[in-house]
Amino acid sequence: MTDERRVDVLVVGAGFAGMAALAQLRERGFSVLGVERGEEVGGTWYWNRYPGLRCDVESLHYSYSWDEQLEQEWDWAERYASQPEILSYAKHVADRLELRPLISFGTEVRSMRFDEAGNLWRVELSEGGPVTARWVVLATGAISTPKPIDIPGADSFAGESYETTRWPETPVDFTGKRVAVIGTGSSGIQVATEIAKQAGHLSVLQRTASYSLPAGNRPLTPEEIAEWRANAPAIREAARRSLDGLALPMTGLNATEVSDEERRAKFEELYAQGVPFSFFGIYNDILFDDEANRTVHEFLAEKIRERVEDPATAEKLIPTGYPFGTRRCCIDSGYYEIFNQPNVELVDVKEHPIVRITERGVETTEGLIELDVIVYATGYDAFTGTPTRIDIRGTRGTLAEAWAAGAHAYLGLQVPGFPNLFLVTGPQSPAVLSNMVVSIEQHVEWIVDALTAAREEGTVRFEASEEAEREWLDHAAELGELMVYRSASSWYVGANVEGKARVVLPYLGGVGPFRAKCEQVAQDGYTGFVLTADTAASPVG
Repeated sequence: MTDERRVDVLVVGAGFAGMAALAQLRERGFSVLGVERGEEVGGTWYWNRYPGLRCDVESLHYSYSWDEQLEQEWDWAERYASQPEILSYAKHVADRLELRPLISFGTEVRSMRFDEAGNLWRVELSEGGPVTARWVVLATGAISTPKPIDIPGADSFAGESYETTRWPETPVDFTGKRVAVIGTGSSGIQVATEIAKQAGHLSVLQRTASYSLPAGNRPLTPEEIAEWRANAPAIREAARRSLDGLALPMTGLNATEVSDEERRAKFEELYAQGVPFSFFGIYNDILFDDEANRTVHEFLAEKIRERVEDPATAEKLIPTGYPFGTRRCCIDSGYYEIFNQPNVELVDVKEHPIVRITERGVETTEGLIELDVIVYATGYDAFTGTPTRIDIRGTRGTLAEAWAAGAHAYLGLQVPGFPNLFLVTGPQSPAVLSNMVVSIEQHVEWIVDALTAAREEGTVRFEASEEAEREWLDHAAELGELMVYRSASSWYVGANVEGKARVVLPYLGGVGPFRAKCEQVAQDGYTGFVLTADTAASPVG
């Protein structure tokens, strides 16, 4: 029988959040164990490796800020880093900070049970035997578990099938083949742009069009990197206090109150910059007022018409049925232009829905599309996918049961009924509507400080109260009703997963205000959390 391993903190996941948590907890003197299902660090950048994959946040911003040496020693090659470069960065962090010995790779969490008598978690792993931990940090990522492929007949296809979320490590050759990409979110846009360079014929199956801006990607110059390093402290602090985690320019004006010429000039400037988040906050009312929001839509629709030669195809590529910003805005490297190629066609599956996958291809209500390859770019079960797939049992049942009517967490950090369990960028945190690294760092730093304070005060149980969570959820919902998200129907509200309860999952109030709220909660003695001290309790590790 394997002996039980005892640690202060178990960290689940070894992506950007997990690595930051392991490094900072170890620095504070906690005994830690990291558990990672994959065979390498990197999280989403390990699992996702499809052709064309890039981050939609500029590489200089998409990096750790809490280690000054890391800031100074890593040279990013491109403005928007590719998946291989980001994974190399993650590996470099793990090596330089000597994190690998702390992580059990190729290991899954099978179950977690909260022991009320001991105020600790008893965890069963797929490898290495049971673990007991006073605290557990779920650093599993907001978008890490793919949604199931729920198209009838998907298993019957005789050709090659691939998922953008689980791409093979060896390159895939599409030369001369008949290929379909199903899905036109960020992954679909990026992978279709690359496949169009090789495929004999590419069918892009679109149900809901996305807004996309040209990335304007290019190599970074030594001068740009040097300037960044010289100003990094000020840039980072501004990002932490900004709404978007990027400190992008804001006019402080309303779009509906400036002239058409002035607004158009500003939009042209932003479009040329290739930063999709710029449009969200450049005018105060874009995400609040339907008329103001419509001005962005009309501008981006014009750009699509300019980039796509066939007018009928262009109109199908223009998003309809939802306000700008309520679905992920993408960046691309020539996506719209692929529809000017003779080997690429757009298939509108809202007009002609998919009936089934057959042995020979995809059957829509218009007929059969014969194929050699199907690529599924159908998205994720955001926020809830990974935590609810682990059998996590708190004091009143499982986490899956607690979230059955909609995912919820006080400050995105804790769920009542699950003491000593902390989420990194959980539901009702800014997370996916921000520079993720900034939001990750904020959550990790808060958790590490909270556990340090708990150790100093002899606190053995740390749990969000139902009242505090309800107030936070009411506040988050009110923001949703004030903003254009009231008309949203996307994965931001769980609409992409059949049967998933609808609730606004990201916090809409912005990174800076969220940080200020969390800081105030901590300064006031962790208001909204119930802390239990037990001076007689023996240490876990």
